[in-house]
Amino acid sequence: MLESIFTTSTAGDITITLPTLLAALGTAFAVGLLISFVYIKTHASKMPSQSFALTLVLLPAVVTIIILLVGNNIARAFSLAGAFSIIRFRSAPGDAKDITYVLFSMAVGLAAGMGFLLYAAVAGILLCAVVVLLEACKYGKSASTAKTLKITIPENLDYQGAFDDIFDQYAASASLIKVKTTELGSLFELTYSVVAKNDQSEKDFIDALRCRNGNLNITLALDAPNNAEF
Repeated sequence: MLESIFTTSTAGDITITLPTLLAALGTAFAVGLLISFVYIKTHASKMPSQSFALTLVLLPAVVTIIILLVGNNIARAFSLAGAFSIIRFRSAPGDAKDITYVLFSMAVGLAAGMGFLLYAAVAGILLCAVVVLLEACKYGKSASTAKTLKITIPENLDYQGAFDDIFDQYAASASLIKVKTTELGSLFELTYSVVAKNDQSEKDFIDALRCRNGNLNITLALDAPNNAEF
C-alpha cells in the first residue's frame, strides 16, 4: 500500500518509487551534512552562521525533490519555475566562499535527483576534501590583513597628508577610502584601509594618531565584516 502511494509516473517510462525516493534523499542529506560540517570547520575563526549551516544540510534534499518532481516534463518545469519566481529571498550579502557552498549543495541535489547517487557522493566527498586541504594550507591567504581605521579630526586640520609620516612608520600600506563630516560640519571623519607592519605595536600606532588628531575618536577594526557600514 505504502509503495503504491509513493509510486508515480513523472515522464513516460520514468517512475519514482519509495526506495528511489529514500535513496536519493538519504544521499542528499548525507552529503549535505558533510558540506555543512566542512563549512563550520573552515569558518571556525569567523563565527559560522547557524542558519547557513542548516541551509547547506537541507538545500541538496530540496533540490533533489524538485528534480524528482520535474523529471522530463517540460510543462511541470515551467509551472515550478513560475511558482518559485514569486518567492523573494532576503539575506545579508555573503562572501564568495559562501556562494560556492550554495552552488556546491545545489549540484549535489541535482545529481541525487537525477539518480546519479554514486556521483553525488563521490563528488561531494572529493570537493569537501579539496576545501579542507586548501583551508589547511591557507591557500591564497595574505600574510597581512587590511584593517579599517577611522580617525576623527577637527575641521581646521587639513586631512590630506596629515598622517603620512605616521603611516610610513607603522603601516605597510594605507589608503584613504572615505571622508565625511560630523557634528554639523565641525569635525571630519576619515576612513582608511591600513595594513600594519608586523614589527610595530598597534598601541604605539594609535597613540601617535591621538597626538596628531587632538585625542579625538579613533577606531581600528581588527576584523571588520564584509557588510559593515563605515
